[in-house]
Amino acid sequence: MAKNWFVTGASRGFGRAFATAALRRGDNVTATARDASPLAAVAAESPQRFLPLELDVTRASDAAGAVQAAHQRFGRLDVVVNNAGYGHFGAFEELTEDELVAQLDTNVLGPFRVVQAALPILRAQGSGHVVQVSSIGGVGAFAGLSAYHASKWALEAMSESLAAEVAGFGIRVTIVEPGGFATDWAGASARRSERLEVYAAMWDAVAARRGAAAPGDPEAAAQALLEVVDAPEPPLRVLFGSAAPGLVRSVYERRLAEWAAWEDTARRAQGDAAPAKEAG
Repeated sequence: MAKNWFVTGASRGFGRAFATAALRRGDNVTATARDASPLAAVAAESPQRFLPLELDVTRASDAAGAVQAAHQRFGRLDVVVNNAGYGHFGAFEELTEDELVAQLDTNVLGPFRVVQAALPILRAQGSGHVVQVSSIGGVGAFAGLSAYHASKWALEAMSESLAAEVAGFGIRVTIVEPGGFATDWAGASARRSERLEVYAAMWDAVAARRGAAAPGDPEAAAQALLEVVDAPEPPLRVLFGSAAPGLVRSVYERRLAEWAAWEDTARRAQGDAAPAKEAG
């Protein structure tokens, strides 16, 4: 049976790849973007099964209106993909408060607005799948991206709570955590703080690290997402990209090792006596 998709940030990158892959396999797709004009060519392929809409996720009224329009057009919602977002490049000291607020408004409150608008429909259906596009930057954090990491860590925590709250209504939640892909995330879509000279060496290292990574193919990621949404038991979290599992594994190994090294302190913080160390 064909699924009915609602995809934000669909004018390019992951969003466009996800929307196109779903449409070409016979599903119905509502594809949204702040500027929907780039979606005209996709709409021409299957006008009966494709609904392009303009949506600025920073406006709650836009989110509610777009979700209702999609529901009226196709009768139900099966997959809601929150992909709209951007990366902000700025060291912690370089960030302005307005830049941080804008990052959170799009990357955290945007998905919040869309999911809140969709939940009454999904609950009434007794089914649905919410896909939150996060990042390996929602698991680990790297220099120069503190605002972006703040937004993705918040999105992941919010989504994990959401998953526990709505499972009883037949609604699934999946957090997609991509590594580096050939999108314009670090290009035209990105925003940047004014640089401070004291961080020049850090930015050189960031550029070298990004240049050394082989980017993934968004079209392949779209096929992987189809596999996820078709799964009888979809995962809460799924990594996308060949390098992502190793990167995330190293993050958790470092955390576990550090927590273990300071476990005696953790016990003392509660007033427990540290376990006696064996002689020899």
